[in-house]
Amino acid sequence: MNITTLMSSLGIRSTLKGFHYVRFGLELCMENEDYLLFVYKVLYTKIAEKYGTTQNGVEACIRTAVSNCWYKGNRRLLCEIAGYELTQKPTNGEFIDILYRYLKLEKE
Repeated sequence: MNITTLMSSLGIRSTLKGFHYVRFGLELCMENEDYLLFVYKVLYTKIAEKYGTTQNGVEACIRTAVSNCWYKGNRRLLCEIAGYELTQKPTNGEFIDILYRYLKLEKE
């Protein structure tokens, strides 16, 4: 499954800026896993540079995308992808990590 299909399946609309930020962030993580260690300082900076915005703007838009998935999207699929029951909305970093791990396993 590719990144765009996965995110659409989770109920994240491509009309959200966060959709594009998460997609690009996951592409970066797939190339270099180290981005997962420094989500705010390095990953958000790279995304902000590409889209001409700030780290805080990236963080807020990704948080909106995560909330959209959690409250309006396919929460059941997110838990399935995570491999365990999520009892609360994941943080941005957790969300990116969950999707990254799933995509990595799918790729292997």
